[in-house]
Amino acid sequence: MQCSAAMDLVFLLDGSYSVGKGSFERSRHYAIRLSQVLDIQPDKVRVGVVQFGSSPRLEISLDECSTKEQLNKRFKKITYRGGSTQTAQAFQYLLRKGFPGGRNSSSVARVVVLLSDGRFKEGVTKGGVAKGGVAQAASQLKESGVVLFAVGLRHPRWEELHELASTPMESHVFFAEHFSDAVNGLCTTLTTFSVCNAAPTGCQMHSYPCERKTLEKVKELQGNFMCWKGAKGFSTYTTLCPHYRYTKAYTRHQTVCHRTICPDPCDSEPCLNGGTCVSEGPEGYRCVCPPGYGGDPHCAPALSLDCSVDLLFLVEGSATLGLEGFMRLKAFLKRFLQTVITSDTPTKVGLAVFGREVRVEAQVGRFRGDVKGLLGAVDAMQPVGGPTRAGQALRHVTGHGFLSAPVFADVTDDLPRVVVLLMATPAVDEVVEPARYARDRETFLIGVGPEALRGQLDNITGNPQRTLTYDAAGRLNGKIPELKAKICSVDNQGCLGQALDLVFVVDASGGVGRENFATLREFVRGLTMQFDINRDLAQVALVTYGRRAGTEFGLDAHDSGSAVLRAVAESRYAGGAASSGAALLHVRTTVLTEAGGARPGIHKVVVVLTDGSGGEDAAVPAQRMRNDGVAMFVVGVGDVQRERLLRVAGAEERMVAVPFYEDLKYFEDVLVQMLCAEVKKPLDLCKPNPCMNDGMCSQSGGSFHCQCRGFEGPHCETKSRRSRGDQPRPEPQQRNRRQGERIRGELLSRYKLHRRRHVVHKA
Repeated sequence: MQCSAAMDLVFLLDGSYSVGKGSFERSRHYAIRLSQVLDIQPDKVRVGVVQFGSSPRLEISLDECSTKEQLNKRFKKITYRGGSTQTAQAFQYLLRKGFPGGRNSSSVARVVVLLSDGRFKEGVTKGGVAKGGVAQAASQLKESGVVLFAVGLRHPRWEELHELASTPMESHVFFAEHFSDAVNGLCTTLTTFSVCNAAPTGCQMHSYPCERKTLEKVKELQGNFMCWKGAKGFSTYTTLCPHYRYTKAYTRHQTVCHRTICPDPCDSEPCLNGGTCVSEGPEGYRCVCPPGYGGDPHCAPALSLDCSVDLLFLVEGSATLGLEGFMRLKAFLKRFLQTVITSDTPTKVGLAVFGREVRVEAQVGRFRGDVKGLLGAVDAMQPVGGPTRAGQALRHVTGHGFLSAPVFADVTDDLPRVVVLLMATPAVDEVVEPARYARDRETFLIGVGPEALRGQLDNITGNPQRTLTYDAAGRLNGKIPELKAKICSVDNQGCLGQALDLVFVVDASGGVGRENFATLREFVRGLTMQFDINRDLAQVALVTYGRRAGTEFGLDAHDSGSAVLRAVAESRYAGGAASSGAALLHVRTTVLTEAGGARPGIHKVVVVLTDGSGGEDAAVPAQRMRNDGVAMFVVGVGDVQRERLLRVAGAEERMVAVPFYEDLKYFEDVLVQMLCAEVKKPLDLCKPNPCMNDGMCSQSGGSFHCQCRGFEGPHCETKSRRSRGDQPRPEPQQRNRRQGERIRGELLSRYKLHRRRHVVHKA
């Protein structure tokens, strides 16, 4: 902001003892900060300073400094004087002597900025009603055409400052401790009353409720106590005396603030990963990036929205959010688009704003290939005002925000539809039914908002994994990679085209109950629809268990998705106690075998759905299956014992905790994404070990090799037919053989010598 006009401005600095040296230095700093936004020239803005305590003193005359540099040097030479707070004398000084060094012209605005704590020694009664003195002098000053601003210091008395300032009071009273805010408010008032035009291009004046507070002494009656009273020449007597306690407490004053809000390029924190934003004018900036991120102008890793979706951003622009909050959301949206959108991005983008009504700023696909035009449309977005009607907005954009463009005469470009809802205040209307209306029409909803709105956003998206929250507004830009991942995840639904052997192990015990078992069964049905079920790709088996486990159908029992769905619907509730260990042992020895339909060289996944009971004996069979290369996933419902389930899953990232059975539907996409990520990993062909007879397996590329000992064949399955001497022997065995032969030779020599001696003795 920069104020350039013909104006004489005088600072009245309170240098009394009630202010103190520390607050005086802050008031001087505020005056210097305000001077930086003034166009100080002999024919433009002139600045003078008067310090007052027991008496006023001219520190700087209006014609003394013609540049900001000269003024700063003179400010630094002003010293604190002390004394009582004689504000009326300072006003009378200006009335009597005018503005020293001023131009005394009707075309030159005259402004006085009083910096004081409001603790005047005369002129205002305890009730705040003026009886002369300070209030009378201030009134005379304002009647002479002077605009009077009152800026509070330390813990000011706001009633007295309100009494002195020009009207409207809320536009002429500020708090010096908040330097930038006070400078902004004063310049906003000068602009509003046409003293000067200090607002840069693109900035807007905004009014909002605010409060001012001060620390005051509070007198509290503690009770009446016996005390002695008397006077000289009279006898003393006892009576009841009141006892008071004095405490300090903050007193709050409600008011309205008028400020100028400017879209500074660094306000949106465009530099990611710890980068520092350096502003270069009202629109330009540069990022000083940490090591490893210097290749990107925003210090961000290379991101690209490389998925094919129709994407609509629905941005809150309500009156509850306010102009500053709306500009924060708009800055995040612009930064996101700058980071992930290029001219060849396959994603089509649209824009809409909502409040009391919905306004579609750009239909989806209107700016396809035109990044500059899209960013310009974001800059042109304006708030709608009114209450936050998110439900109404969702229903509207579902029907009017997307247009399917024809590719051929009878074929439309029917891409997945995604709505990203950017909001920061709670919706005042019903959101569950409109959100379900959108999802039923195959519109994916992604919610972005503060942590306090997580519950409402979860209800809107229908899936907690599509809700993105932040705990501080400054951390919103750090969510760009996560938002990009959530948007593109809807373009990769299910694991279609992936080969795996998938076994569902469902708790059908009495701890789950018959009704909840039906919910688990429907959850399994929904998961199976995400896979291509046939002999070449995905095979599915279902095992239910109570005290004992039973196979409802094996891996090779059904070769189509419809057949699997029917079989799942016919699975039986077992009841009784639960034994997860027995179920996993059954899966390992019966289901995941060649006889059970398992295929070698294919990913094998086991998903356990349980309430956590009866899992004491599950850790050992689960570990053995993991050693065999089987991926273990656990879905725990309710108040589960995480440590026990963690021993089954083997890793925290393979566990899904669901608070209630009715919430299972929200976690279907989560589990599918986890399974897909597992299936896409390289397969370890040496788990389980395909080499028989203690052969050692080594993997190379897409195949394995068995190192056999005494056996031969691809799996060391055949005993070697080579002669005994041709077999390689370990070095310790060869050494033992040589020692044995030497011992046998020595014993044979001794035996022959003994026989020879025995024959000679007989003869």
